[in-house]
Amino acid sequence: MKILYLTFYFEPDLCAGSFRNTPLAYELNRKLKDGDEVHVITTMPNRYKSFKEDALEVEQRDKLFIQRIPIPVHQSGFLDQINSFKTFFFNALKLTKGNHYDLVFASSSRLFTAFLGKYLAKIHKVNLYLDIRDIFTDTMNEVLESKILKMLSLPVLRKVEKYTFKNATHINLVSGGFEGYFKKFKNPSFSFFTNGIDDEFLNLPKSQERISDQFIITYAGNIGEGQGLHKIIPQAAKALGDNYKFVIIGDGGAKGKLIDQIKKIGSTNIELVEPLSRAVLKDFYMKSDFLFLHLNDFKAFEKVLPSKIFEYGAYDKPIIAGVAGFSNHFIQENLENYILFAPGDVEDFVSKVKSFEFKNQRRSAFIFAFSRKNIMEKMADSIVASVNKGERNI
Repeated sequence: MKILYLTFYFEPDLCAGSFRNTPLAYELNRKLKDGDEVHVITTMPNRYKSFKEDALEVEQRDKLFIQRIPIPVHQSGFLDQINSFKTFFFNALKLTKGNHYDLVFASSSRLFTAFLGKYLAKIHKVNLYLDIRDIFTDTMNEVLESKILKMLSLPVLRKVEKYTFKNATHINLVSGGFEGYFKKFKNPSFSFFTNGIDDEFLNLPKSQERISDQFIITYAGNIGEGQGLHKIIPQAAKALGDNYKFVIIGDGGAKGKLIDQIKKIGSTNIELVEPLSRAVLKDFYMKSDFLFLHLNDFKAFEKVLPSKIFEYGAYDKPIIAGVAGFSNHFIQENLENYILFAPGDVEDFVSKVKSFEFKNQRRSAFIFAFSRKNIMEKMADSIVASVNKGERNI
């Protein structure tokens, strides 16, 4: 058996896509028989311009044959993403030419990797298993500010989406909030293997008693339009005052907007930190009092389930989350010790933080239910089962 595994992000890159796809690939490696192969086609680390990590372009790890494609330096803008994917697309075609595969698997948040999977599945006449981490057309409809760009791109994106999804063999949806959107695609079977808690965030030590009068609120991750940090952090920091300090770790396309707002409002209790390895990041989390999450107030984001919820949920720290829709309901149903506020609502955020009765509380049931290893083991079984499921994609 030979599986083609397409993912734009893979270890040692720092992002949710890498943290999801790396353990899944290794779980497939564990389950396959001697002589089987998983051909991983991915990119050289590129998620953050400010964080560079060495990686081999070609690497063999047991049954994993990994090829990483160098792509142009980018700032995560729309045109940057198109240029990067173009490089990924044509290089992937070259790397797969002449090979035989029994299944194409593609994990995608921005549609393009899923489209590449569909294209290659058709060429090789094999089944297609998609792992969908975001509804790209939904997001672009809200994120794109240019009406002309939106008018030109969305009809094309919707046609690509229809072509990609309607004839997939199986589609996994990372968020249950996506289900309603995907009901129109009748051919694929569906599953809902979420993100989960990685091994390095299991068995964490208990938080120490607070020794400072200043509460530290930490966010770590992408700083893009989707997070909308520039709409909430500087304003809330100013309103909360020096009894609270915000530590923002990461990089992204909207970091400039965040810096501009900090300067404009004059917030002095915000520290910006460049992206960190997960080992170092854990130390920052342990020194924090609150762990912060925010999604921009876009309708599309009411369907998503951010991977950051699982990472934060492994700690006994209270979580502050400005999320709506499915994420909001998921937190209420599965977590304890949290503050929920309306996305972009500074007044709601500040009032709930000030009135919160601070405590640390271990979330044992959540950790048990959402271990990444357990979820990836079940998903790997699902992928292998799809090799011979139904008729071939042609």
